[in-house]
Amino acid sequence: MGVAMGDFMRQRSKRQEDSGLGSVLDVLLANARLVLGVTGAAVLAIATLAVKRLIDRATSPRDEGDPKAEQKTLEESWQDLALIKAAPNPTKKQRREDLSEPLLAPAQPPAPEPRVCSAPLEPPRLEPIPPRCLTLQEKLLSHYSSRLAVPEVEASLALQLARSICTQLQRFLRSKCPELPLGNLFLSGALLDGLGALAADRIHIMLPVVLDTALWSLIPGEDTVVRNPQYWMIKRTDLEYFPRGCSPWDRFIVGRYLSSNMLNETLHKLLVASINWPAIGSLLGSIIHPVVASQELKLEVKHDQVELSITLFPVVEMEDKVLLAAPPEGLVENLWLESFYKAEVSKVKELDAGDAGARQHCLRILNGICKSHPTLHKLSGSPLTHIILHLSTTSSDWAEESLAERFQEVLEELVGYLEQGVLPSYFDHRINLFCELLEEEIDEMGFMLYRAIAEPELLLKEQ
Repeated sequence: MGVAMGDFMRQRSKRQEDSGLGSVLDVLLANARLVLGVTGAAVLAIATLAVKRLIDRATSPRDEGDPKAEQKTLEESWQDLALIKAAPNPTKKQRREDLSEPLLAPAQPPAPEPRVCSAPLEPPRLEPIPPRCLTLQEKLLSHYSSRLAVPEVEASLALQLARSICTQLQRFLRSKCPELPLGNLFLSGALLDGLGALAADRIHIMLPVVLDTALWSLIPGEDTVVRNPQYWMIKRTDLEYFPRGCSPWDRFIVGRYLSSNMLNETLHKLLVASINWPAIGSLLGSIIHPVVASQELKLEVKHDQVELSITLFPVVEMEDKVLLAAPPEGLVENLWLESFYKAEVSKVKELDAGDAGARQHCLRILNGICKSHPTLHKLSGSPLTHIILHLSTTSSDWAEESLAERFQEVLEELVGYLEQGVLPSYFDHRINLFCELLEEEIDEMGFMLYRAIAEPELLLKEQ
């Protein structure tokens, strides 16, 4: 009885301890639920239960010699340890404000840093460099090189086409008219001689007419009906001893004179009707056709890169004269125009070679300006060349450094000659190179050049 009572008291005391420990655990778990959350409280409860069982087994008496009890104690320890290992790791404690957010809220991108709007940095102010004033000579050279100079590729191609056409024309005339004594055809013009071609678009083919000086003679222009020393007539002589037919050119005689008009008309028919220009053009990679309506002997050549106008001139050289079959408009058809072009080019180059002058350069600039100017285009060519030749007799400084001075001096000379209405030829003072200009044209040219003397830049503006 005493033993039983002792056991009962120990069990009651144990229950009281258990009850006290349980109440403490209940309070602890209740507070843990608030602090750790539901999951954290569950983990803590499992761990606490396992620890409690270990304490119970450690404080409770164990029957001596009972192997089952020992085995049971070990198994319960393993189970308790398994409970502790199987418990999930507590999640991170949530903040109160996180409870109001959805569980699977998408990740928010980091907020961009606020941009600080700062005023743009002003570049350092540099003092503007005043533009350098170009001299007249620099302006002239720049104007020529940028606007007036002919590209070498175009010039080379134009000359190559002209030479090929000249060769084909030579072969045709010799096969078609073998009885006519014709010299070798050759090219001429500013593009070939480099004295102021504005574009690679005009070339002359000279057709030498070879005359027997025993059968032909020259009549000066003053002795002709036009009374113009620049035009000549070619007369057939000694018909009593050498009747018609003795000269191959007798077929072109009109009133005992070699007719430039009749010769041009015959050649025009040959160019238009007898030569297979499409075949020649295809051979040269171009299109060639004669100008039918023109009184001149003209060919128009179209290539992919250039367009070329070729003029054929029959030319007679006798008694140091060069005469072209280019009669003036009118009823007179037997006149031949005296040309000084060959002498002009030769004289200018001779003077430049003697003093290393810049006459050719000055002439190229002047020709380019006048050809491109609507008022001054009739001054280009021979008139400008003869003025430079006249000026060379009084101005000796034609060095490259004096180009601008000579340019202005040429303008002054031009104004003076236009005021008189007379520009005498350098090679024959009886010939007036302004004789074919109208009075209105002379006035317009003189006014324009008078302004240009004070302001030469007027001539350099794009027209």
